[in-house]
Amino acid sequence: MATTSTTGSTLLQPLSNAVQLPIDQVNFVVCQLFALLAAVCFRTYLHSSETSSFIRHVVATLLGLYLALFCFGWYALHFLVQSGVSYCIMVLMGVESMHKYCFVFALGYLTVCQITRVYIFDYGQYSADFSGPMMIITQKITSLAYEIHDGMFRKDEELTPSQRGLAVRRMPSLLEYLSYNCNFMGILAGPLCSYKDYITFIEGRSYHVTQPDENGKEDVQCERTEPSPNIAVIQKLLVCGLSLLFHLTISTTLPVEYNIDEHFQATASWPTKVTYLYVSLLAARPKYYFAWTLADAINNAAGFGFRGYDRNGEARWDLISNLRIQQIEMSTSFKMFLDNWNIQTALWLKRVCYERASFSPTIQTFILSAIWHGVYPGYYLTFLTGVLMTLAARAIRKNFRHYFIDPPQLKLFYDVITWIVTQTAISYTVVPFVLLSVKPSLMFYSSWYYCLHVASVLVLLLLPVGRTSRGRSTHEQAQLSRSKKFDEIENSLGQNSFATTNNVCSQDRDVASRHSSLTQ
Repeated sequence: MATTSTTGSTLLQPLSNAVQLPIDQVNFVVCQLFALLAAVCFRTYLHSSETSSFIRHVVATLLGLYLALFCFGWYALHFLVQSGVSYCIMVLMGVESMHKYCFVFALGYLTVCQITRVYIFDYGQYSADFSGPMMIITQKITSLAYEIHDGMFRKDEELTPSQRGLAVRRMPSLLEYLSYNCNFMGILAGPLCSYKDYITFIEGRSYHVTQPDENGKEDVQCERTEPSPNIAVIQKLLVCGLSLLFHLTISTTLPVEYNIDEHFQATASWPTKVTYLYVSLLAARPKYYFAWTLADAINNAAGFGFRGYDRNGEARWDLISNLRIQQIEMSTSFKMFLDNWNIQTALWLKRVCYERASFSPTIQTFILSAIWHGVYPGYYLTFLTGVLMTLAARAIRKNFRHYFIDPPQLKLFYDVITWIVTQTAISYTVVPFVLLSVKPSLMFYSSWYYCLHVASVLVLLLLPVGRTSRGRSTHEQAQLSRSKKFDEIENSLGQNSFATTNNVCSQDRDVASRHSSLTQ
């Protein structure tokens, strides 16, 4: 019988007992399924063409707070406290410095809640808790604070193109702020979205295509036919079903903890150890695939998440998608894996830390990521290891990849080798993230003789990144240019501002014009 406690409602305890799952997990899944149904109703009966944005904000906020109350009980008040105090800081401190105060408060409040949950009140017994949604709200609070600072204080010429596109030019109302932070579509599992994209959706401007008028200001010229999200939602629900089935069957038979089993360590050969490490971490991922894909489907069902059209004229509903499973599992570099895993968090880290860091942006970004994730020591071991792996992988890639672009057979060989190395390195890096504690994490690393740590240090000592800029032939530079171009094409899939994908108005709606609109 599932006896795990919950801070939320116990109404579904009979269902929890029947399916043999903890009550807090049942509450989460049922609330997300309710949110999916609510999203369909929201799009159908409260469509922006027939309902004011005020009503849509109110309904989205109240439904979100109800779901939070059902799942987490009165601990959901933390969401209102964190959002309310942050809004007061924004209003009272002024646009010049409020982004710094919001960042410190939101991250500090989250950290205090995580410390009390783990070490004081022993909420480690819960497999789902209120700090999860607070992590998403923290992202929203800090990213919006920086977007307002960029839009209302900094000069346009000081901003990068992405900062300029996301900049917010007016202070949001309290209702808009709470709706953005606590709406029912994203309060339980996110994902993060930009404030401008969310407001555009609520106000029904997602399908308007704009171009500058004579004065350089945006002026709505035409409106696209609103595409249906039904196919995208059904596809994502199928992925959810397969991920959940995989998690409930296979994942439980391949525990990550078996990597530190004494008998296994003593008797298994190295190929067996490497294979089991990869397979056990592969089996641990479907629960994230399920939660994030379901969250994406909920937003799509409400009509949120439309990015534009692809080159074949098909509607793309991946504006706020949090992962790309195929690219994750086929990653041939550490960077490729990170770019496709928890996409919106990676974008948040890039926008609030990496692009603004005055020194060592990679190290600062990994430290922020560790603090944001929580206070378990395993998180810090993973992210400190991740710094080494990322820098080493970058050095290898910059020094050698350009030699393997042509011919195709050579590139295929390179891709196979780098896939094996990348998947092993990723699995090796994230073991402490799963084990959480210091002792089992160090037990695992010591059983591997810290081999990948040592290899990363040697790579950084022998292959400094700066070496790649000297002594190359013209042919090598041309190959590197091609390699960089391939990377830029891959990275362009990660841009998530609607404004960057639908900024050209054309009465001709054929495939060519749609492709042109997408690529600008």
